[in-house]
Amino acid sequence: MEHIEVYTDGGCSGNPGPGGWAFIVCMGNEIIRCSGGEKNTTNNRMELQAVIEALKFLKGHHREKKIPIILHTDSQYVRQGITSWIHTWMKNNWRTAARKPVKNKEYWTALKELDDALRPQWKWVPGHAGIELNEQCDAMVQDEVSKFQQPEGQGET
Repeated sequence: MEHIEVYTDGGCSGNPGPGGWAFIVCMGNEIIRCSGGEKNTTNNRMELQAVIEALKFLKGHHREKKIPIILHTDSQYVRQGITSWIHTWMKNNWRTAARKPVKNKEYWTALKELDDALRPQWKWVPGHAGIELNEQCDAMVQDEVSKFQQPEGQGET
């Protein structure tokens, strides 16, 4: 196995609203799929959670082999945030260029720790563009979101 391929996605129905995250890890002939969700969250948090969960999985299960990781995300927020913006945020005591607190700091600090440990190569892929594993992640996210949505007229009593 030359490298590990990872695809991630996250999303919400409403923002904030019920959300889901998903990842697919391809290691040679082995394919691992995992997903989860939250009742009330944001799209950006779910995109971050997807990559955090994927990297936590890899750190815990297969990192002793030091095989390169290629991580695909359709979120420019995640890719730009971890490869570029985070360095300035940290230097500015977790403040944006507008001097406002960075949103989702706890996610970013968790992701930074995993990024430092695993050093994945970050690749952006366009969402909803027919890229098979990205589309599968999106479908898994939609399945997670649907777990939190009640059919109309089925509200709590």
